[in-house]
Amino acid sequence: MSHFNYQDGVLHAESTSLSDIAAQFGTPTYVYSKAALVENFDSYANACTGRDALVCYAMKANSNLAILDILARRGAGFDIVSGGELLRVLAGGGDPSKVIFSGVGKTVDEMRLALSHDILCFNVESIPELHRLNEVAGSMGQTARVSLRVNPNVDAKTHPYIATGLKANKFGVAFVDALDTYRAAAALPHLEVAGIDCHIGSQLLDDAPLLEALDKLIELIDTLGSEGIVLHHLDIGGGLGIDYGEAGEAAPVAVGDYLGRLFKRIDAWRAERYDGAPIKVIFEPGRSIVGNTGVLLTTVEFLKQGEEKNFCVVDAAMNDLMRPALYQAWMGVQPVVQRDGSANLYDVVGPVCESGDWLARDRILSAQQGDVLAIMSAGAYGLTMSSNYNTRGRAAEVMIDGGQAHLIRQRENPADLFALESLIK
Repeated sequence: MSHFNYQDGVLHAESTSLSDIAAQFGTPTYVYSKAALVENFDSYANACTGRDALVCYAMKANSNLAILDILARRGAGFDIVSGGELLRVLAGGGDPSKVIFSGVGKTVDEMRLALSHDILCFNVESIPELHRLNEVAGSMGQTARVSLRVNPNVDAKTHPYIATGLKANKFGVAFVDALDTYRAAAALPHLEVAGIDCHIGSQLLDDAPLLEALDKLIELIDTLGSEGIVLHHLDIGGGLGIDYGEAGEAAPVAVGDYLGRLFKRIDAWRAERYDGAPIKVIFEPGRSIVGNTGVLLTTVEFLKQGEEKNFCVVDAAMNDLMRPALYQAWMGVQPVVQRDGSANLYDVVGPVCESGDWLARDRILSAQQGDVLAIMSAGAYGLTMSSNYNTRGRAAEVMIDGGQAHLIRQRENPADLFALESLIK
């Protein structure tokens, strides 16, 4: 997290003190670095220079409008998984012609919404979805561009909840069924077969599984071409991991290195089979663009000595940051103001009434009541996965741009949470 560092013992985002941010906006609060966001996106964009390629940010990682706006201004496309996310893209200034619509359960209304905005492509994941989309497009007098999300049965070697490319996963069309499914799609009158899609999982630290999946897609594209089904784009998905700082964890593959190997493989294939004719390449990165751009600030409420463990009770909870409870994810914890003195071993836990409400376990901290801690690398799957469990308002969000702090999402209060509810009279 190169844009988060200590200056005179105080953790800063760019040139802004996080102690000042906590004092101004309270806690829990997510804080993002604009410079880090731009740098991470540009690592993809620069590696694609001179090529027919599109970086579609997987906005499920973090869908704040300010983040979408910054990325849209830099030419990003967007990978969406709901009609609501499409509306967010539009509100954030995104171009619908650069939107790909993924997901296994698209509704009729979502299909109509996406077709009305002429999105780039639907990533279709089943034959029933093909038929539904064909009917919806026909009823609107339109043709829907589609790619099939093919499940290559490649082990991403990641947490089972975020592995999506195996036979047992709900996502995509099985590789053995893909050819017949493409034939079915090509026969439907209101669909245009445009490409192929694959996404095998998330938080991949090694690109070998991604390159293995690419080889399977190339094999299928060649087979389809021999039958006259010509694809115009190849969507290799996302999934590259980030460094969460866990001891012993492998270093993540660099974006430029991965894209260099991927393009080299694609170029060799196109030169051999298609006289060098290019094919558009699409990427769907999420975590690797936004994960290390943000931290979650939280205040120590109590230090509690237990019979077997010590607990650092903070005001953030599993409803604010679900990853540890859901995935047993390791998150770095740092004091915003460095403190001299004795340190103890703590579990960092929240006030939610669940034993699973923890943010970090077995951490050596020198902390006192009232101190502010930063949960590191919290820019992805933080606010987007948060909830209002225990009638807790979701956190505020702040974007740092050099020495300026911009409130990009206000903190929810209890009245916001029950404003849509009604009493029976």
